[in-house]
Amino acid sequence: MNADRPTVVVTRAAEQSGDLVDRLETAGYEVLEVPVIAIADAADGGVALEAALTRLEQVDWLVVTSPNGAARVRDAVRACRPDRRPRLAVVGPGTAAALGAPVDLVASSSVGEGLVDDFPSGSGRVLLVQAQAARSVVREGLVAKGWEVDAVVAYRTVAVAPAEAQLARVRTADAVVFTSGSTVRGLLGAVGQDGLPPIVVSIGPATTSVAAEVGVHVTATAAVHTLEGVIDTLIGVLPPAHGGGRSDRS
Repeated sequence: MNADRPTVVVTRAAEQSGDLVDRLETAGYEVLEVPVIAIADAADGGVALEAALTRLEQVDWLVVTSPNGAARVRDAVRACRPDRRPRLAVVGPGTAAALGAPVDLVASSSVGEGLVDDFPSGSGRVLLVQAQAARSVVREGLVAKGWEVDAVVAYRTVAVAPAEAQLARVRTADAVVFTSGSTVRGLLGAVGQDGLPPIVVSIGPATTSVAAEVGVHVTATAAVHTLEGVIDTLIGVLPPAHGGGRSDRS
């Protein structure tokens, strides 16, 4: 462990952690990558999503609740004729950025409830793209507002078991950054409450809510629910000049 740079644990899927790792290292942290999840295709191999996207120009709204979902529909959205493209609604600025197209509605609060609150009442068809384990709050909320909702699974999150050597280093780290509820559950399951670093930073209220459910105290939740927001929040509670790791803890 570098005595001059606080150590921060990153638990994102390995294929998605690069940008966050680079930003943290540039900001002055030592980064310990411990992927506790991986992102996989839906159980049907993406058949249902592919079929739904062939009818994309026939729906009134496309609703996407995460960057992982956005990545799987981006090409189809770009392929739509501009005059036939559905209106786009997303949960969070990170999802909007991953979609790579002008978005009509970004939920003012980066949780499903926030999108439902901001979504207009009306009639017509909505294609809702989400994870396999997604809560039903968005679908049920939009139906209650008068919409006919087709919910389709775009991907699933699967657990990854870290190596024991990685977990030993987690127990001596200064902080952990959580970017999803599944990463909270994954690391907690691997190291337990006592093995978590003392500083816990969450990307947003949905992740913080999961942490509360499983008894993990979040030191700070990013006000801006992006990677930049997380890093700014981390700097606020653990400045890069903080100093060494937790050599006093076994």
